[in-house]
Amino acid sequence: MGSAAAPVASRPASLAAQPGSFQASAKRALDVALASVGVIASFPLWVIIGGAIKLEDGGAVFYGQERVGRHGRIFRVLKFRSMIPDAEAKVGALQASANDPRVTRIGRWLRATAMDELPQLLSIARGDMSFVGPRALRPGEIEVVGDGRHVALEDVPGFEARCRVRPGLTGIAQIYAARDIPRRQKFRYDKLYIRKPSLWLDVRLILLSFWITFRGSWEARGTKF
Repeated sequence: MGSAAAPVASRPASLAAQPGSFQASAKRALDVALASVGVIASFPLWVIIGGAIKLEDGGAVFYGQERVGRHGRIFRVLKFRSMIPDAEAKVGALQASANDPRVTRIGRWLRATAMDELPQLLSIARGDMSFVGPRALRPGEIEVVGDGRHVALEDVPGFEARCRVRPGLTGIAQIYAARDIPRRQKFRYDKLYIRKPSLWLDVRLILLSFWITFRGSWEARGTKF
């Protein structure tokens, strides 16, 4: 489902450490193994979640989005729908806020446990994403800043640096950064990972992510674990 497009970011070589070939191969092998096992093991959940979404409002079970990948390449992901149909018809690509009325009842549970992200295991298997990396952002995604202005995330310092690696389901920013802090601050967390990647760090972040999912605290505005 991935499709190439014109890059939205340049490729400054100095912004990221270049991982060794063994580390890069090991990381990819871990991604493929976990994604394959994850799809098979979670299949009963896919059926249950799909049924629950249909029962709530009769709308589509999945929805697709374009995301910005490595080197600014655009690819497409699938997610379980957690918002009402046509949720962005009036506001555009705006991130959900606390108590966002667009989020459905089943959607609140999906987002709290990150179960809405399960279909992105397919993106990891294809190589568009990794388990660990900066959050995959949407082309044209905006952020509302303190004075009420809407700012394109491509214009936030640090955006180009994070395009040096594959985006991930989880990462330092996703786990440790407060949910509502400005993107420019979250991008600083991403830079920590980009500059010093390691397989051990990936394993640790994946294990922490499972714990946060078990607690259902991905949507917490404070500490997640």
